Amino acid sequence: MTRSARGVALAAVAIALLSALFFTCTYVLNRAAATGGGHWAWTAALRYLITLPIMLLVMPWQGGVKPVWRAILAHPGPWLLWSGIGFGLFYLLLSFAARSGPSWLVAGTFQLTVIAGMLCAPFLYRTRDGSDARARIPRPALAAGIVVICGVLLMQIGHGGGHLDRAAWIALVAVAVSAFAYPLGNRGLLLHLERAGIELNATQRVFGMTLASQPLWWAVTACAYAWVGPPSLGQVEFAGGVALGAGVIATILFFQATGMVRNDPTALAAAEAMQAAEILFATLIGVLWLGEAWPQGRTLWGAVTVIIGIVAFSIIAARAAAGDPHATRELRGDRGA
Repeated sequence: MTRSARGVALAAVAIALLSALFFTCTYVLNRAAATGGGHWAWTAALRYLITLPIMLLVMPWQGGVKPVWRAILAHPGPWLLWSGIGFGLFYLLLSFAARSGPSWLVAGTFQLTVIAGMLCAPFLYRTRDGSDARARIPRPALAAGIVVICGVLLMQIGHGGGHLDRAAWIALVAVAVSAFAYPLGNRGLLLHLERAGIELNATQRVFGMTLASQPLWWAVTACAYAWVGPPSLGQVEFAGGVALGAGVIATILFFQATGMVRNDPTALAAAEAMQAAEILFATLIGVLWLGEAWPQGRTLWGAVTVIIGIVAFSIIAARAAAGDPHATRELRGDRGA
């Protein structure tokens, strides 16, 4: 590797690490809203209601709005379906789970999304003749994914004092389904665009899914208002922080980092692996700002296991995706907390 290539790789890793810090806003600020008495439905709806105008401001520099609008008008059904799954179901369940435990627990459990895209692939890319190689699950990647699953279960059991009660199981299932919903929605939309012959960049896709999911968010807003009345100013501020930090800044930074090294398997793996830092950031911020307890015992070992699994999976997946524009786009698009 030349000196310039090493410089690009190091810059990409640094940007990916910074994106992980901003992605952590989701877990910490959602937890702050939950502990402050904010309703989970408001937490979910406000993020995407606030994200839309923020993204409108950046779209002139990210490919523009018109191509997205034309794509949605041409095929509104797939956009509504995959946005409802990838943004709606994903964030409603993640917001609901925020009240179940400390931010690092939700952050660690959500790392199941690392392997979710891989496990969804056989259903999305299924063909009669089995010609689409993306439908196959590589055994090494599956082994790394099992390590992540074991780590998540260890974290949950450790936090539950050796067992999981009914509420804990509900929260675990909510986060797990959320972790699968985001990459499923993202890859489903990518597949639709691929078959329709429509080219949109990453930011345009995020904007389009935000726009297409607005009817759902206004319906959730009406329900939240009927249930608990208007949100507090603090909850609006927390949701705004998530919208700006995770919804815009983190997403653009992560796409930039992976795009810089998309043809370098080692550097791409390193950039992908930085998502493991979300657990560390969520722990530090949660302890220092929210007064949460440090993970200990089995919970700590579970977090370490999750991090090891993420790093291993990133190495395997990035080596397979490097140089393949479709595979790289799917891999990096699986991140979305």
